[in-house]
Amino acid sequence: MGPEQLGEAVKQLGKTHKAKVRDWIGDELLKANFPTIHAVGRASHREPRLIELSWGKADHPKLVIVGKGVCFDTGGLDLKPADGMRWMKKDMGGAAHAIALAGLVMQAKLPVRLTLLVPAVENSVAGNALRPGEVVVTRAGHSVEIDNTDAEGRLILCDALAYGAEQQPELIIDFATLTGAARVALGPDLPALFGNDDALADAALTAGRAVTDPLWRLPLWRPYRKMLDSYLADFANAGPSRHAGAITAALYLERFVPDGLPWLHLDTYAWNDADRPGRPRGGEAMGLRAMFALLQQRYGKR
Repeated sequence: MGPEQLGEAVKQLGKTHKAKVRDWIGDELLKANFPTIHAVGRASHREPRLIELSWGKADHPKLVIVGKGVCFDTGGLDLKPADGMRWMKKDMGGAAHAIALAGLVMQAKLPVRLTLLVPAVENSVAGNALRPGEVVVTRAGHSVEIDNTDAEGRLILCDALAYGAEQQPELIIDFATLTGAARVALGPDLPALFGNDDALADAALTAGRAVTDPLWRLPLWRPYRKMLDSYLADFANAGPSRHAGAITAALYLERFVPDGLPWLHLDTYAWNDADRPGRPRGGEAMGLRAMFALLQQRYGKR
């Protein structure tokens, strides 16, 4: 599946639920001020894009759902080894979760004004690929030094989060197959949950337990922001330390969420490495049912 297929999936979902869908493709991203999405995806023959779906009544609480749509990840110029690249078709698992959650919200007719945002790219290698040491100024105005081109998910998410925050929502939820560090910490079955509101995070954990879709909260330990320091930009997208990789990735994303705006970030594996009873090998929903249960509790039904 490439970026264009993700776009078609969102358009089909929009037709089903009479939602408005638009997208920005290729150089349109630069004109619309989505520079990091363009930078990550510009080396692919499949053009990068940001896909937006809007649904619901204007007077309902605003909800933004964001999903990482890296449809294939070579690692870019910081090329992955063969075994690390083999299954990188699954790096759009966050987008799949976000699209599915948006579909559940619309099917249940929850009283929200929904925006779904899917930045969709391939992280490829070519002469115009994003380079280590390059500095990109993001939509939010932060300058970011590219320490590692394989830390691309947070780059495409940061422009989408900034755009979503501009809509002044009541809540932002993002899904991403973001870090191997989360898998080292928690294994393949437990998505790492980060949140900037303790009551909201506790409610998410409780909802996950209620529907047997467990999550495990990790801290936004702000002293670790120093691990992303840059001497020539506001901060870097990664750093030399291998410590706390899932936390530093979440701290990177947090910079693009305004203070006081409730936000949940799920670093999910979205994949089964082998067949298990009721869970065939391949893509797997992890954290999806928990988030839908949370939204049902928060907003109720019409």
